[in-house]
Amino acid sequence: MGSLGYEGWQFDSEHGGLAEDPLHGFKTLKQLYRHADAAFDGRATVPVLWDKKTDTPVNNESSEIIRMFYSSFDHLLPEELREVNRPGGGLYPEHLRRDIDALNEWVYDTVNNGVYKTGLAISQQAYDSSVRDVFASLDRLEAILAGHGGNFVLGDTLTEADVRLYTTVARFDVGYVPVFLVNLKTIRHDYPRLHAWLRRLYWDADSVKEQTRGAFHNTTSEFLDSYGAGYARTRHSIVFKNQGPLIVPAGPEVKIEPL
Repeated sequence: MGSLGYEGWQFDSEHGGLAEDPLHGFKTLKQLYRHADAAFDGRATVPVLWDKKTDTPVNNESSEIIRMFYSSFDHLLPEELREVNRPGGGLYPEHLRRDIDALNEWVYDTVNNGVYKTGLAISQQAYDSSVRDVFASLDRLEAILAGHGGNFVLGDTLTEADVRLYTTVARFDVGYVPVFLVNLKTIRHDYPRLHAWLRRLYWDADSVKEQTRGAFHNTTSEFLDSYGAGYARTRHSIVFKNQGPLIVPAGPEVKIEPL
């Protein structure tokens, strides 16, 4: 684990993470970026796919890294685990690519990134605009799930759209609502279909376990208790420049409700 501050991502050993970059001993990701490009002056965040042979970053865009792993690296897996052999054609099947790309575009802008535009806003106008966009898109996603009645965002097959949306929805009630002031509604109380979708993925429900194989629970469960504190530190650093007290929210008591 690490934390996001005014200068970008910094390493720390919390929750079994690394206290420093394992290749060069750097304390911040910006130092690692500047190692590859001395002129770099942007904000350095995760994820990063790093090439150890050339000692330079390959990519730092999560959506592109996801596709790299299940396409460019797919042939390195045992045949039975390859994406091309998964039910429905894998995370990016040919017949759903147009739908996946279209959905990803507005979900990223208004939901995945929308919560950050809201929580890290430094003006009331920016906050008001972003928070409305977040919930307009959650309303739209709720309607999509209601429309087809399937287990996943685009029906009966797990796709890249589910993977990309899950990371935000899993953190929503425990992090974004109490810390980032994304609080017009909550997933658990106001979006019954999104809430059911989240719980199916997280708890590896019988109806989806052949496709989820525990991946959503295994990559989320140990971090649920840390989201509130992590985002509180991020907002305190970026919005308030570490001035004044850092207040960490206590709840919600139940992080992910049972099936």
